[in-house]
Order: sequence, then structure tokens, then C-alpha cells
Amino acid sequence: MLGIISPALRASLVAWVLYGIAYPLAVTGLGQWLLPFQANGSLIKRPDGTILGSRLIGQHWTGPEWFHSRPSATTGSDPNDPANIVFAPYNASNSGGSNLGPTSKSLVERLAADRRALDASQPELAGRPLPSDMLTASASGLDPDISPADAVLQAARVAQTRGIPAKEIYVLLEQQIAGRSLGIFGEPRVNVLALNLALQDIYPKP
Repeated sequence: MLGIISPALRASLVAWVLYGIAYPLAVTGLGQWLLPFQANGSLIKRPDGTILGSRLIGQHWTGPEWFHSRPSATTGSDPNDPANIVFAPYNASNSGGSNLGPTSKSLVERLAADRRALDASQPELAGRPLPSDMLTASASGLDPDISPADAVLQAARVAQTRGIPAKEIYVLLEQQIAGRSLGIFGEPRVNVLALNLALQDIYPKP
């Protein structure tokens, strides 16, 4: 029996040291050495070190002076009654989509309500076709990016609210468009946090 248990224990110990200690330490060390920004969560900070957010996690922007993220379907616990679940956009602790299909009445009603709200805030968009990410949520509910087409349609509202010529906003927007990864993967996109921070830096609004 000992002849069977002893090799098994040694193998387990070696595996534990290699895969439980050595490998995690090596990967963590390489990450901190080669890609420290990405390894630490792609955090965007102020010069004083204050964390403003992550390039990987979307945020809920609401004011007309900002570019808005795509809708989020994440939920969270009601602060007044933890037993209840309430709508909580961009809740990073509860990533997920609505799981509502194209035949869902709830989804149709939500899209219609959002479209009415959008048309009210930007009458120039009433009746116009929109990019899908302007009204639909992503599968994670935490998408940090929007399509350039989405951003372009928001530019007029942002420019008007901040009192800036629209052409200047378009120039800033063009600078923030990221192309396909390695030239072939994904689609062109705009990181909303980076865009809004650049906007506030160049055209500050109290």
C-alpha cells in the first residue's frame, strides 16, 4: 500500500509546487514585466493616481455633454431591499445580457421606449436607421466600446451641449477610433471612457 501512496503523494506535491506556485508566479512576473498596464486591469488614472476606470469595463454615462455607452442589461440588488433585483447598468459584479430573444415582448417594449427617449433628446435622429449598438445591449452588459457610427450620431448632441463646433468633435472622434486588432480581428471601435476623458481634457465643462 505504501508503495502506491508514496509515489502518488510525491507526484501531487510536485504538481502543487509547479502549477500552484511556480507557474502562477512566473506568469504574474512576466505580465508585470512585459505588459504591466494590461496585467493590472488596463486602468486609466489621473496624474495624482486616482483611478477613473478601466478600458475593459464600460461605464454608465448619462449627461447630454458626454458620449454614451451602449445600453446595459445588468442587474443588482435593491439597496433598500436586498431580496429584490433591480436594473443596474454596467454592474461589473453581475455581468450578463438580458437573454431576451427577438420575439420577446419585453425587449420590443424596451427598444421602443429607448428609441422614443433618443428621438426626444436628439430630434434630428427621429425616423433614421440607427447602428444596432445604439439601442441593443451586449452579451456581457459591460462593453466599453461603441461603433464609430454610434459615436458619430452622438457628436452633434455633445457639440451643442458644450458649445463647440461639431467639426471639432468629429476631428477628436476620428483620433479615438481604434481599428481591427492585428488588422483582421473584430471591428473598428471607440472606447467611450477614453473618448470622454479626451473630450473633457480638450473642451472642459464644469
